[in-house]
Amino acid sequence: MRVIVHTGKGGVGKTSISAATALRCAEMGLKTIVISTDTAHSLADSLEAKIGPEPVQLAENLWAQEVDARYSMDKYWGLFQKYMIALFSRNGVDDIVAEEVTILPGLEEGAHLLWINKYFNDNEYDVLIVDAAPTAETLRLLSLPDVTRWWFERILGLTRGAARILRPIGRVLKNNDRIPDEAAWDQVQELFKTLDHVRELLADPEVASMRLVVNPEKMVIKETQRTYTYLNLYGYATDAILCNRIIPDEVTDPYFAMAKDKQKENMGLIQEAFGDLPLLKAPLFGTEVTGLEALHKLGEALYGDQNPAVRLFTGKTHSIETDADGVYTLVVPLPFADKEDMDLYRSRDEITLRVGPYRRNIVLPYALWDLEIADAKFDESRLRIRFRDERGEKQRAK
Repeated sequence: MRVIVHTGKGGVGKTSISAATALRCAEMGLKTIVISTDTAHSLADSLEAKIGPEPVQLAENLWAQEVDARYSMDKYWGLFQKYMIALFSRNGVDDIVAEEVTILPGLEEGAHLLWINKYFNDNEYDVLIVDAAPTAETLRLLSLPDVTRWWFERILGLTRGAARILRPIGRVLKNNDRIPDEAAWDQVQELFKTLDHVRELLADPEVASMRLVVNPEKMVIKETQRTYTYLNLYGYATDAILCNRIIPDEVTDPYFAMAKDKQKENMGLIQEAFGDLPLLKAPLFGTEVTGLEALHKLGEALYGDQNPAVRLFTGKTHSIETDADGVYTLVVPLPFADKEDMDLYRSRDEITLRVGPYRRNIVLPYALWDLEIADAKFDESRLRIRFRDERGEKQRAK
């Protein structure tokens, strides 16, 4: 099964593009499901159909689902949560409050990832299209296995150790129902194994592709650059940029002249920012893009005769490596480049590379903002920029 995840800044049209991509895959004979992981679901509105927490078939080869986080939480987290709620409630905490505080940080959103695991293991579909939340939420979701495992190992690990000691005492005092048994802990452990497995799936470019949806607007492009850099940092492969709502050339009304000129300028910024990544384009339609007929037109404009499910890009425009000492290295492949034609400029959160007449902007992740460039080396068609923490080195020297 192929997994395609669409994300981007809020309001750029991710849901329409996700629905159109799913429909295009279905029209090509691929059994396809599109799911929404955005808590503010709008997938049903885009498809003009009633869908819910379980898959609903809408057309030949096409299913859709709006994931219900609470339903998923009960399914995957229920046993342990019941024990914890009982423990809190018997100590004077209101049941509703107890239910809220027994959810691990981010796990409610993580319920979306569990469905990805289910569909991959069941192997019922050829393609899974994910209409993801806006970028910040999506990045939190993709880093969830690391974050929640840290919480689990340090906080719940202590609780489990205490439970082993308290359980025999609880049997004597006849209040053992307050203490989670091994089945509850096993469920938690299984949950984290599942989250880890999903991360492995999403980080495998043969299985999953991240696709970034943008509009030709400067602010949107900048945020999308940052998202792309963070996806590289986490090891998730982006294989295309999808630019939505481009004013068509045939629109000659003078009212749109300035906007068209600005869009053309910003299209150049997109090429500059994302290097060799494929750029797929969709026009601004004269009406709302809802319903299967309009979504068919959007899918046709984006993909033409191309199969949306195939991997569109196999290389990396840049990556960030970390060694055992915590030193970060930004690696930028530059095939056919000449070292003598290169220039490098650095601001706090961005690096600009010039190679001959071409420029490339790379937005840096937050972890690198306060680090200095230690050196930059060009070798085997790759530019390697190493960062160092000068303040940390001075403190260690003292």
